[in-house]
Amino acid sequence: MPKVITSGDFSIRLRQAISLAWSIFMRKAGSGLLPINKEASMQLQYSYILQQILPLIILKNDERAEMELETGIDVGGGIKEVDLLLKGQSEAGYHIIAVEMKCYKTYAASGNLRGATDIFMKDVYEDLRLLELYIAAGEAERGVSLVMNDLERLVNPKRKNAKCWAYDISNNTKIKNIHLTTPIGGKEISINLKKSYDFSWEKHGQCWFMELEG
Repeated sequence: MPKVITSGDFSIRLRQAISLAWSIFMRKAGSGLLPINKEASMQLQYSYILQQILPLIILKNDERAEMELETGIDVGGGIKEVDLLLKGQSEAGYHIIAVEMKCYKTYAASGNLRGATDIFMKDVYEDLRLLELYIAAGEAERGVSLVMNDLERLVNPKRKNAKCWAYDISNNTKIKNIHLTTPIGGKEISINLKKSYDFSWEKHGQCWFMELEG
C-alpha cells in the first residue's frame, strides 16, 4: 500500500483515497473493463471503486469515512448538487472533500455523435467555479475535479481558433485568478476562478483523464 495511504494524518489519507480510486478507474475505463458512455456511468463506476477503498484508510477506532452522491449544497445563490461529497471524521475533527466529475464521449449511448464539445469545455471550468464556491461557503475543505474524454484534439489541439478555446482545457494549460465571459451555446457566461490550476492529462487506452485541484 502506498506510504501516503498509511499517513498518520487522516485528512491526507482521505484525499489520497480519491486519487487512488481515480488511478484504478482510469486504467479500468481505459482498458474497456468499465463501460463508460456518459457522465452518469462515470460517476457510478468511480464511486463504487472509492467505496471499496474507504475501509482500507481507516486505521484507528475513532476514524470514519463515508460518501454522498448528488448532495445539495447551499452556495448563497441557490442549491447546487455536488457529484460526490467525501466526509471523514477523526480525532482532528471533520474533513469534507467535494468532487465534481465531467465526461465527454464522442458517441452517445444511442450510437449517435454527441457534439457540443464547447459546452463540455465550458462545463469543466464551471465545475471548478462550483468547487471554489463550496469551499468559500464552508461546505468543503477541498475540491477535486475529475475529467475524462476521448477526443485528443481537446487535449493536444493543432490550433485554437474557435471561441470555445477561451475555456482552454488542453494539456499543460495553466490558469490563475481569471474571469471568463465568452458566451457558449448562446448563453451569457460569468466564471470567476481565484485559485491556480495546472491542466495535466493522462492517456489510458483511447481515453484521456485528468485530476484537478486548485
